[in-house]
Amino acid sequence: MTFSTKTATYFEDATMKQLISILLLGFAVSAASAADLDSAKDTGLVGEARNGYLAAVKTPASDAVENLIREVNGKRRSHFEQTAARTGATLEQVQYRFYQLAVEKTEPGHYYQDQSGKWVRK
Repeated sequence: MTFSTKTATYFEDATMKQLISILLLGFAVSAASAADLDSAKDTGLVGEARNGYLAAVKTPASDAVENLIREVNGKRRSHFEQTAARTGATLEQVQYRFYQLAVEKTEPGHYYQDQSGKWVRK
């Protein structure tokens, strides 16, 4: 995924604060899913992909992991679309900002993709 100068400039704008607030406040996962997600991250099965979505670190993933990924990513997609509509940002911009925040919040021992797509353990 590549981002233009226009995309980078957008995040320097004052609406950045609004976008961050909506991303942080509006994104919620049910308690059961959160527990499953934490467990999957703790065991290195899933990580934060560079497109803003959850992905399997090692493939092929089990059916349970694939189902968790689908569930979480469906909620993320919906949230990203709502955030884009409310802020005037593109879906790509919202996804990229979420990725940045997710990497910042990634706990030690959990995985995320770097800009080249390589899985990195924090």
